[in-house]
Amino acid sequence: MSRIGKAPIKIESGVDVKISDKNVVTVKGPKGELTETVDPAIGVEVKEGEIIVTRPSEAKPHKAKHGLYRALINNMVEGVTKGYEKKLELVGVGYRAAMKGNVLELALGFSHAIAMYLPSEVKVEVTAEKGKNPIIALSSHDKQLLGQVCAKIRSLRAPEPYKGKGVKFVGEEIRRKAGKSAAKK
Repeated sequence: MSRIGKAPIKIESGVDVKISDKNVVTVKGPKGELTETVDPAIGVEVKEGEIIVTRPSEAKPHKAKHGLYRALINNMVEGVTKGYEKKLELVGVGYRAAMKGNVLELALGFSHAIAMYLPSEVKVEVTAEKGKNPIIALSSHDKQLLGQVCAKIRSLRAPEPYKGKGVKFVGEEIRRKAGKSAAKK
């Protein structure tokens, strides 16, 4: 059996899990509500405060989906209880970020500012201290949506390898290149 798939998911207190007859799992908690449609071949049931995911056979597609849906449901349970947070750092002279309602305005070295409309499920906090790079802290109960929004912001100006300028995750290591002077020897 799949190591990930066979592990039961513990339901925290304050979390309500419902499974409809069409294999739609709904998880409701203090931070919000999430739903996921599970493949009909994969079984999902709630027993004694735990969610158990089962598969019908040892076929490769069933094995893959077994671990996948267990991980997705676990992320939903964790999201509605604790939530998720990611931080992005703007590296570059004149790079700025500001929130105006649910619009994130970014100055990333282009001739124009970039306005990005964010979903209501994603909360954003921008901190800019003098002498330090601006940090955008995003948080949400939906891990998939949060990752998508972060990837979209990062794609607006991905970090380049020569000077390291761009939008990167906090703690991300950028592989640097030497440039032209190294080739002259």
